[in-house]
Amino acid sequence: MADSKLKVAALKYENEKENAPKVVAAGTGYVAQKILEVALANGITVYHDDSAATLLTKLDVGQEIPPELYQIVVDIYIHLMKVSEEKKRQFAPKEKTDTVVNTR
Repeated sequence: MADSKLKVAALKYENEKENAPKVVAAGTGYVAQKILEVALANGITVYHDDSAATLLTKLDVGQEIPPELYQIVVDIYIHLMKVSEEKKRQFAPKEKTDTVVNTR
């Protein structure tokens, strides 16, 4: 049974096409659990932050992140950079640019 309090938002950013990252999936409870499962099954990095997930799940799928939430994206990017550096030190894997934010 899915945690009804779980909130997940998946972001994607295509530098040449978009001004800011977009929400490509978002949900709570069962939907959030499924988004998280797909992300983990595909090796997508997961960033855990209750506040970020709460704010990002309020956006519509397909919506670019508004400027007032850019600091959240900066925090996620910093986390991704750290994870990427750790992985490079371990075994230099192929990098992914998709991100999922959840509340765990």
